[in-house]
Amino acid sequence: MANAVFLVLLILLVMPMVRFMELRHLRYFAAVAAHGSFSRAAKQLHLTQPALSRQVKSLEDEIGVALIVRDPNTISLTSAGEAFYEEAKDILARVDVAVRKIKTRPQGEKLRIGYVHSLTAGIMPTVLKRFQSYYQDVFLEFTDLTTHAMCLKATAGEIDVAILPKSLEANFKGFQWVELQRLAPVLVVSKKNPLAKMSKIHPEKLRNEMLHSLGADKYPEYVPRLKAILKPFGVKPQLCNNTSEDIAALFIAIEARAGMAVLTEGVLPMLPATLTVRRFSPELAPLLIAAAMPALRPNPHSEVFVKLLLEELNKSSRRKRIVS
Repeated sequence: MANAVFLVLLILLVMPMVRFMELRHLRYFAAVAAHGSFSRAAKQLHLTQPALSRQVKSLEDEIGVALIVRDPNTISLTSAGEAFYEEAKDILARVDVAVRKIKTRPQGEKLRIGYVHSLTAGIMPTVLKRFQSYYQDVFLEFTDLTTHAMCLKATAGEIDVAILPKSLEANFKGFQWVELQRLAPVLVVSKKNPLAKMSKIHPEKLRNEMLHSLGADKYPEYVPRLKAILKPFGVKPQLCNNTSEDIAALFIAIEARAGMAVLTEGVLPMLPATLTVRRFSPELAPLLIAAAMPALRPNPHSEVFVKLLLEELNKSSRRKRIVS
């Protein structure tokens, strides 16, 4: 029987009204509601206040409902926020109970998977379900990581399967790679931006535009690759001074400034309603996504998981071709 944690996480992943919500969003909101203060909650969560505020705003944007009233010196919950707080507390309490049960039971086999959510959005729930139907007693430790964090875990021997751009191969000594898919770069743009009115974007259109970007500390490969794919068109990207720590923060920055960023088509399932995607014509060089596994003493379940992932990605690709 699938373990309780897997069931709870799967429910959160496939909730029809929430495409991008994660357990951490619930924990962040619940902490703010419990403390009645962003600053006190941020201290408890070991986050900066601006980062916590962005995460809660991302949650509100995703569900399309205001949860918190922000005054200069105080905060309060809206009526929807109060109701959501009660539900969030119940979900988190059940997850905590499930985690305690798992930790106290005899340890079985474990498969540790690290992935970049924006590269596999919409696929993982099906892969999880299929894998668990074959291996009910294998505990899946799934972690949404930045590419930098994944490199650190690989070096420490704390990961069995890493799903990320193959361009980071040099950071994964002693790993074998399986190519999964090639993702086309797209322009994620605010619907308020004039470029959103165009059906396709010529890369040269970006020559005089300011682009938002992911931070080099957590995504060191982002800016070098952006420069590389625009170079053939004679475009040197102009980047905003502020960078984003994750995709959710990047979406908020684009919306707030009616801006834009170059990402990949993998973000389509998680795109907020305020943003849209425009494809490039001519197309930019695709991003190669691969699964990395230790070559020496790999986890015996790694290959099965990667095989299932590859099958689902191929199915998804065929569906897209039929639709187009």
